Amino acid sequence: MTDITHRATRVASHRGRRRRLNGGGPRAGTITAFLTPFFLPFVLFYLVPIVYALWQSFRVVRRSGGQYGTSYTTFGGFEQYSQVFHNSEFWSSIGRIGLFGIVQVPVMLFVGLIMALLLDSPLLKIKSFFRVTAFMPYAVPGVIAAIMWSFLYSPQLSPVVDILQGVGLHPDFLGPGAVLWSAANVSTWLWTGYNMLIMFSALQGIPQEIYEAAKLDGASNWKIAWRIKVPIIAPSIVLTTVFSIIGTLQLYAEPAVLRQISSNISSTFTPNMLAYAVASGNNYQQAAAISVVIAVITFVLSFGFMRLTSKKAGL
Repeated sequence: MTDITHRATRVASHRGRRRRLNGGGPRAGTITAFLTPFFLPFVLFYLVPIVYALWQSFRVVRRSGGQYGTSYTTFGGFEQYSQVFHNSEFWSSIGRIGLFGIVQVPVMLFVGLIMALLLDSPLLKIKSFFRVTAFMPYAVPGVIAAIMWSFLYSPQLSPVVDILQGVGLHPDFLGPGAVLWSAANVSTWLWTGYNMLIMFSALQGIPQEIYEAAKLDGASNWKIAWRIKVPIIAPSIVLTTVFSIIGTLQLYAEPAVLRQISSNISSTFTPNMLAYAVASGNNYQQAAAISVVIAVITFVLSFGFMRLTSKKAGL
């Protein structure tokens, strides 16, 4: 009996080694078949453009033979990046988007958190209606949302402006001091429901026994919300903050649409608009360098925020 067991073990071991040498056999083929539909578009539409943008950012256009000579593209090292860092319009757009994010992101996340807590509260009725209503703006494409709000901002068309002027107020939503916050309002309207849904989903995963124990200890709904719910869903709040940081640095659609009705938004209003404007002038290498710098700044801010919050949470 022992000999039979030893032989069976050796056969199984041999088959296992042969399967590993053959790449796992049919099972490996099945895994490959399932992963290919993901990895193929990922490589073609994500990794390849990134590599191409990096390659373009290190190239420059030279001209030989004087004014009427021919131009050619060659390796230029960090010349494009040097021009980016010495471009005052780039730093102006970074400063503008930084101010946008410092104000808009906390406001949006705070409103989303309040809405999530209200939806999770036993005091609120018809929760399904409010949940769908709050999430509905996210279903509207960003360009369409910006067009809708541009109608409400326009002094010639807006019923809101007419009502405010009727009570003695004369708002200028597209003025030089307000247009940035008008764009921020559109982003807040679009993304608050999305962030609310992430936080609300996290709240739904909290065991009810925790709430029951807190109520037995005499905790009010207010204390349960701020001292129990918010600390438990802190990872979700961090996640939505990271998403918001990334989205802020990618801001394009809202100011680009508002630019059609406001002269206070230039073609270099945000970093992404600057990259597009430079690329429209056929300076693809410079636009690639700007895009790479934006990506690096986005990574540093997002990763830095996650590291900072992880250290504070003791993770």
